[in-house]
Amino acid sequence: MSKSILYLLLIVSVLFSSCIPTQDLIYLQKKDGNETQSTVAVVESKPYRLQINDVLSITIKANDPKLVSIFSTSNQSEIGNKSESGLYFDGFTVDDHGAIRFPVLGEINVIGFTLEEVRIKIEKQLLSEYFNEAANIFVTVKLAGFRYTINGEVGSTGTKTLFQEHVNVMEAIANAGDITITGNRKSVTIIRQSSTGVQMQDIDLTDSNVMKSPYYHLQPNDYIYVKPLKQKTWGTGKTGIESLGTIITLLSLATTTFLLLKK
Repeated sequence: MSKSILYLLLIVSVLFSSCIPTQDLIYLQKKDGNETQSTVAVVESKPYRLQINDVLSITIKANDPKLVSIFSTSNQSEIGNKSESGLYFDGFTVDDHGAIRFPVLGEINVIGFTLEEVRIKIEKQLLSEYFNEAANIFVTVKLAGFRYTINGEVGSTGTKTLFQEHVNVMEAIANAGDITITGNRKSVTIIRQSSTGVQMQDIDLTDSNVMKSPYYHLQPNDYIYVKPLKQKTWGTGKTGIESLGTIITLLSLATTTFLLLKK
């Protein structure tokens, strides 16, 4: 009888150890033991430098709209109302040679430039070749949406687009329906393409110090992968109630088998 109780306690302890602890589900915890309010020094993200296949949205304005109409691929007043697909087809894609084809100005090399550097470059060319200071031209250069891809244990996988200049990993995950209960928040992989190659970094979203990481702030075209927890493959239950249900099922099966064999 004592052995049966021992085996039962062993099974119960194993099953309950498979439950996912609350500490593995809470974001941005203060793991240094200091619960008082504190400020985390966030690492400032570096300006994004354009890569091949990036799509730019470029608008040019002046005192006389007719003067800049020849530099536009669409009606300037409609740009703010365009859909994602509209911005893609009317935007300027960085080709394999690192250039964009702009009306009248022709090919402009933009690979490796920041958005601000591209804006200054276009503005200088317009002033030197087509306008004077009195035209009061105003050039805006933006990415046609902040694109990133997310996969793994999240509510909605795939390539996402946010229409804002800066996106952090928490915003990106929230936009994808959050990490599922079986997702490993302690090991989220960020894959980033740069001029020197592909960079991979695992970050712990349960630790508030993750905000100090240069990978906390995403860059366009980043890939996010959320690994599954080992509890997902065990199948014993993610919560205490699920584990209890598994225990009852196993005990019922064991009792039924014992009674059948006894007959």
